[in-house]
Amino acid sequence: MTLKENLARGELPAMAATVEVDPITTEIVRHGLSSAAEQMKRTLVRTAFSPVIYEAHDFAVAIYDHRYRMLAQALGLPIFMGTLSFCVEAAVEAVGGEEALEAGDIILYNLPYGSGSHPQDAAFIMPVFWREEELLGYTAIKGHWLDIGGKQPYCTNTIDVLQEGTVFPGVKIYERGERVDGIYRIALANSRIPKMVAGDINAEVAGVRTGAKALLQIVERYGKERFWRAVEHMLDHGERVVRAYFERIPDGRYVACSQMDDNGIDDSVVPFEIAVEVEGSNIRIDYSAAPDQQSGPINCPRPSTVSASRVAISMLAGGTEMPNEGHFRSIEVVTRVGSMFEPIYPAPCFLYAWPTFQAIEAIFRAIAQADSKAVPAGSGGDACALVWWGVREATGEPWGDGYPTPVGQGGHCNGDGANAVIHYGESSCRFPPAEVWEARFPWLIEKFELVPDSGGPGKYRGGLGLHQIYRILEECFVTPTIERTKLAAWGLEGGGDSEFLNGVKISYPDERPALQVGKATGLKLPKGATLELYCSGGGGYGPSSERRREVVLADIADGYITEEHARRHYPQVFD
Repeated sequence: MTLKENLARGELPAMAATVEVDPITTEIVRHGLSSAAEQMKRTLVRTAFSPVIYEAHDFAVAIYDHRYRMLAQALGLPIFMGTLSFCVEAAVEAVGGEEALEAGDIILYNLPYGSGSHPQDAAFIMPVFWREEELLGYTAIKGHWLDIGGKQPYCTNTIDVLQEGTVFPGVKIYERGERVDGIYRIALANSRIPKMVAGDINAEVAGVRTGAKALLQIVERYGKERFWRAVEHMLDHGERVVRAYFERIPDGRYVACSQMDDNGIDDSVVPFEIAVEVEGSNIRIDYSAAPDQQSGPINCPRPSTVSASRVAISMLAGGTEMPNEGHFRSIEVVTRVGSMFEPIYPAPCFLYAWPTFQAIEAIFRAIAQADSKAVPAGSGGDACALVWWGVREATGEPWGDGYPTPVGQGGHCNGDGANAVIHYGESSCRFPPAEVWEARFPWLIEKFELVPDSGGPGKYRGGLGLHQIYRILEECFVTPTIERTKLAAWGLEGGGDSEFLNGVKISYPDERPALQVGKATGLKLPKGATLELYCSGGGGYGPSSERRREVVLADIADGYITEEHARRHYPQVFD
């Protein structure tokens, strides 16, 4: 978009029109903004109380201008990134608009239909003022609180949003730099683990303040006019990167189908389709054929639907750059009000992220129809998340934790899929080592290994999934949120599907039969029980008859596949 067009849209201060900025300055400003976002992240991680934040990195941090355009982000939860602009805009509107903001204010916002998340994902937004007078933009952090007063700390069976947690629909938790104690006390009073929530509130506040200070330092260094001019160049470059990618994709409408195992209440499969329309360098992702909003919590608010689309496109077309608002300009997202991908109040949304994972996979599958070399085969397709909580026997202290688990990735035109990598939508989350878990929580990890034969066969095989066994040492509770227990990772260009599905098996120390589950809320685990988690492999790419003999034999030697599997799928090796 040209400077003149930006001025017409009111997106660039008029005074910046007379200032020229060279590419080197633009790049320095871009990296400065990325550094500011990274400082926010480091502050958050080093001061948070909850393992889900400081270990698993279940958060996102970003910097926005006064037009709600993303200027920079640190590595954080991808599926949060595309929602934060909605959070910022909705939060500002809720407190009365820009006119109601003052220096030192911080807004707390977690209404699902505006934030795109469940209430546990609490967003803190801080306006940043130039010399306490002119609004430059906002620093924002969305982080997962382990408990905020829902029917359970984590749920798979809510029937309306009121069961899912305490809602803060845009309220100032700090005014002119002073904490609003009433709001703070309400947040702590509605948590089963208030000490952790209090620590995480302070960490998010420290994070947005750090970002605000760093942003002001950048503007001070270069001057407001040069800064805004560099921002426009930066966003324009991001737009060109994405448009250049889609100019190589043939124009057309490409439709892919996927499904949810169930909606958390009923056991029936919930099918849906997504259309990807490419026209020149523009891309439209159409969810309007999605089913009506569901009675269970798999509804995905529009901000997260938009975010899933942005994540999918950025992963393909972003040129390995950290995205900014410019990368999203060519993307149009179409939804239908009252559908699963744009629910309305009071539809339950607790498992909002799980449809986004399937949407990303479906978008890739649709684009594969246009260019199969542009995307990988299907992955394990899920975060395979477990959320645990309980009370420690020795101290009586409440505890909780939650994390995504890696799955196998799909093979692609350049090679095998990666073994055991967290799904694209949560790809920057960390998977803590077993030693950390055993030191902090009352379980023993008896098995943690790749599953032979779990990747789909092909010229390039799918990556392997995982098999884990936890032995419970103290009574506790767990909520598994496992999707894709009924749908295998799909192969591409003649590659085979994975033969290993996601799932959870619980075995009890008494005579009760073992329990096989996908989604289940607040399962009580007695001391001595075991929980087994199975995470699927990815699909294969290309005909298995084209896989090289020496590679198959190496896979057998490494234990990635068994000889039986090899004889069934790669008979040419034994001819």
